Amino acid sequence: MLKRKIYSELVKWKNTKSRECLLVKGARQVGKTFIIEQFGKEHYSSYIYLNFYKNPEHKEIFGGSLEAEEIYKKISLYVNNVQFLEHDTLIFLDEIQDCPNARTALKFLAIDDRYDVIASGSLLGLHYKEMASIPVGYERTMEMFSLDFEEFLWGVGKNEQTISTLREYFDRKEKVPPMLHDQFISLLREYMVVGGMPEVVNRFLESNNYQEAYATQKKIMESYQEDIKHYATTQIRQKISDCYHSIPRQLAKEYTKFQYKVVSRDGNARRYENCLNWLVDAGMIKMCVNVSTPLFPLIAYEKPEQFKVYVTDIGLLTSLYGYDTQVALLKDTLTGPAKGGIYENLVFDMLLKRGFTLNYFRNDRNTQEIEFLYVHDGQVIPVEVKAKNGATVSLNTFISEYAPPYAYKLVSGNLGVSDTKITLPLYMAILI
Repeated sequence: MLKRKIYSELVKWKNTKSRECLLVKGARQVGKTFIIEQFGKEHYSSYIYLNFYKNPEHKEIFGGSLEAEEIYKKISLYVNNVQFLEHDTLIFLDEIQDCPNARTALKFLAIDDRYDVIASGSLLGLHYKEMASIPVGYERTMEMFSLDFEEFLWGVGKNEQTISTLREYFDRKEKVPPMLHDQFISLLREYMVVGGMPEVVNRFLESNNYQEAYATQKKIMESYQEDIKHYATTQIRQKISDCYHSIPRQLAKEYTKFQYKVVSRDGNARRYENCLNWLVDAGMIKMCVNVSTPLFPLIAYEKPEQFKVYVTDIGLLTSLYGYDTQVALLKDTLTGPAKGGIYENLVFDMLLKRGFTLNYFRNDRNTQEIEFLYVHDGQVIPVEVKAKNGATVSLNTFISEYAPPYAYKLVSGNLGVSDTKITLPLYMAILI
């Protein structure tokens, strides 16, 4: 069974909540249902599960009055063998995007506060107009992603002590011993290919077969296509798919900014903007916006019309390039701009799952670019990504002009320090 960090967050919510429900959002098949069900069965004497996608009749529970007492009464009508134990029952409302009234009802269930309630879903933003009201102040939101690299390491058998040893080298800013470094670089390449979707990771661990992992990724991609057909309007279904499948080409450019003309020859923002928003809402992609000036607060200098798009699971991204590309990544024989774009997405994946809000900076004067910026203690920290070791003209210029307290260069090589510039092996992105 895969260990997930969000489990401890669920426990913390249970122990600290006060008149609030929990809403767990995220892309399909990242493990939301599994982990919440595990949590419910281990921490409550009574666990009640409703799924509005698999069991559309469950929507009837929220079809009339949304008073808590009426909802509990109807749950007992529609769900067999339910037991309501005060302060020892978890009600799990799964696929809540299919029942907007249930989302509205979270307010009344939170006020009642006799039983704990967790809701889960994706594409929640698409259903705001169908809701009578949003339960502001009565729900806490968590976003769940596929396994991050550290969780992947746990899955393949690396214990906390091994990762703690790595953290010690990071803290002391010392080179990692060559044998350990080579091992983690190899595991990182494996993560690039397998990714973090739980079904893919489990299939890989069971079979020890990269082709089986790839086949499972393709199956997940097919299910995403079904979601597009199910939830998107007829007018934009194909456009959404076209945008998503253009990402490998977007990241293979020298400058990886998203360009609508890469989606189609006559592409423009008016035609495709809503499609990207749909993909963001589905949790399938995230955007990283350029800033005109790399100063705090970054949001004040964002240029919303200039952005990059990254897939939220690195394994799904590499599967879009095809199995032969995955093999080349594992063997480290891939060359060209596509490799740089894949490594960009890898670092974005790792930092996103660490909870960072990321921007990038492209200097209009000299076209030099810093892949990622984030804020720490009111200071803007630059992160440059290199698929291999190489010159860092952009980062050196940035340090000279903006004097950050420190700057990171992520490479396939080992750790090193030069004044405020810290060179880290790519796998150490999980420790930033």
